[in-house]
Amino acid sequence: MAQVKKSWREKLANAKGLPRIGQVTGKLTRRWGAGTFVIPAPREVDALMKQVPKGRVVTVNDLRAVLTRKYHTDFACPLTTGIFSWIAAHAAAEAEAAGKKRITPYWRTLKTGGEINPKYPGGVEAVATRLRAEGHQIIAQGKRLLVADLEKKLFTRLK
Repeated sequence: MAQVKKSWREKLANAKGLPRIGQVTGKLTRRWGAGTFVIPAPREVDALMKQVPKGRVVTVNDLRAVLTRKYHTDFACPLTTGIFSWIAAHAAAEAEAAGKKRITPYWRTLKTGGEINPKYPGGVEAVATRLRAEGHQIIAQGKRLLVADLEKKLFTRLK
């Protein structure tokens, strides 16, 4: 029997026993150093993304900083935090396609340095269009698109 593929919203809702705090060990210490880290739950990342108001943006690293403080760890896992922001973005697009009006404003969550995430629904141009509609200026840097004046546009009151 063929396995039914989960929807993005189902993936977002699946906590998989997360959040979980771990100790950096073995080969990971070369990359991350010693200490503790948190792997957040997908919904936690989504909840942080929902806090960003119109006209403001955050980076995935900003989300990680909040999670680090919340769990009193040395850092939040960059891989899972990025993956969960991607799942939240696709779950929001799925909800929007189903007619939902209030969705997670995923376009306001950027990669490091203010880069638009090309893996978000619709790709960089669709995300750039949403950001421009909220008053952001978008600049090209090679093949990458970035939000201009990132420091002035950052939302710093995530909880």
